[in-house]
This record gives sequence, C-alpha cells and structure tokens, in this order.
Amino acid sequence: MSEPRYGLDDLLTLMAVLRDADQGCPWDLKQDWDSIVPHTLEEAYEVADAIERRAYAELPGELGDLLFQVVYYAQFGAEEGRFDFHDVVHALTAKMLRRHPHVFPEGSLASRRPPGVSAEAIEARQVHSRWESLKAEERAERDARSVLDDVPRTLPALSRAAKLAKRAARVGFDWPDETGVIAKIREELAEVEAALAAGDRDHAAEEVGDLLFAVTNLARKLKADPERCLCGTNAKFERRFRRVEAALAEAGRDLADASLDEMEDHWQAAKREEPAAAHSEEGAK
Repeated sequence: MSEPRYGLDDLLTLMAVLRDADQGCPWDLKQDWDSIVPHTLEEAYEVADAIERRAYAELPGELGDLLFQVVYYAQFGAEEGRFDFHDVVHALTAKMLRRHPHVFPEGSLASRRPPGVSAEAIEARQVHSRWESLKAEERAERDARSVLDDVPRTLPALSRAAKLAKRAARVGFDWPDETGVIAKIREELAEVEAALAAGDRDHAAEEVGDLLFAVTNLARKLKADPERCLCGTNAKFERRFRRVEAALAEAGRDLADASLDEMEDHWQAAKREEPAAAHSEEGAK
C-alpha cells in the first residue's frame, strides 16, 4: 500500500501546529522574522548547489526546504494579522499577470493571445519597456524613489552589483558596448596599482571593489551571470588544486613541505590535462 501524498494544505496545517503555543515545537515557537532569514539564504544556496551538481534527485527535498521558508514567513504574517499564505499566492499571481501582457493580454489567467500570434512576435524591446514600466509602478506604490530602491541588500555582492548596473543601464546609464567596459577595467586596475605604489593599502582595497564592479559589468555585457562565472572558476581552481595535492601525495611529498615551484609545475600539468580530458569525454559521447 502506497504512502499518502501530502498537499499544500497539509503543509500549512503542519506549520500552524508547529507554531501552536500548546502543541507546537519549542524550537519553531522561538523563531521570528529575523532568525529565519539565515536559514532562507542557506536553503536557497542549497537549491543552487543541487542544480549546479545536476543532483536532480535531491531537488524535491531542497526545493521543499526552500518552500518551507515561505510558509514560515506566511505563518508569521498570519499570526500578526498582516497576511497569510493565500495572500502571498494572490500577490504573486496578480503581479505575474500584470508583467506578462504579451502572454495574458487581458490580464486574467483565462486570457490568451489570438491564434497564430506568438510571444516571440512581440518586440522584445516593447516587452522589456513594459516590464520596467510596471516595475516602476510597483515601486511607486511602495513609495520608492529610485530605480535601484528594491534591489535586495542581502544578495551576494556580485549578484547585487549586476542588478544595480542592469537597472542603471535600462535607463541609459551604460557603455555602448563591451569595449568601454574593458577600458574601465584597465582604468580601475591602474588605480589599484597606483594605490599600492603609494603604499596606501586601504585605498587599494577600495579600488579593488571598483575593479570587481567593472568586471561584473563586463559579465553583464556578455550576458553572463557573474556569480555563475565565479562559481565555475571556483570549481576549476578546486579541481586543479586537488590534482596538485594528489600528485604530491603520489610522489611522497607533503603539501606543507612542497616548494612553490613544485606546486606550480603540478598546477600547469593539471591545466594541460583538462583539455585532453574534455576532448576524451566528447569523443566517448
């Protein structure tokens, strides 16, 4: 006999019981808006990690953990008489309908485009313009005064930098193409070098921030996510360094005793092996 499958209402009931003053869980009863935020960020990263590793079997559990965070906040809202989970669903659905007039022309779930008219047939520029107009209206409803106002401060720094630059670019504050960004990167790097030459390490650190922001803009111009770019490089560094460790271990050398030249030799060997391994994998497909 198969186990019963739980639904969304069951999840909402579970949360209500966990937060019940008489029957609930002591740990869950102690939680509040602020204490849950770190868990929300952690669960979002775990979802991203599972996707990055293509660990699809883990995704239902990880996505469930992330959904549980939403249910938590909805429960807090309900307890304080602010909103409940159904308000969250309604607000999200209504917002997506407003933002997709090229899919739902009458602003309702039942509305559709005329037969034979595709979303691709609508000018992308018009869609983006409408999107930004709607976002501006939503910001106005929240008394926001800047196109940058609702970029979350809790985003990872690279992601937030990309969003800030993208917002500014959409109102015309941008380089015409990537050559302008590359020139800016060279300018910022020169300023880092000048600060170091002057012995001002604090100013050099500040200029490194400017350099990172400029590099983030280059990723944006290339339509690449800077977080994913850096994640890829992190994985590459880890892979190669593990090969350095393995090579030294095979030679009976302790990592702490190895010279920089030895490690560099093994590092270069690891780099040379990677293209060959990639070609080998492609040939096996």
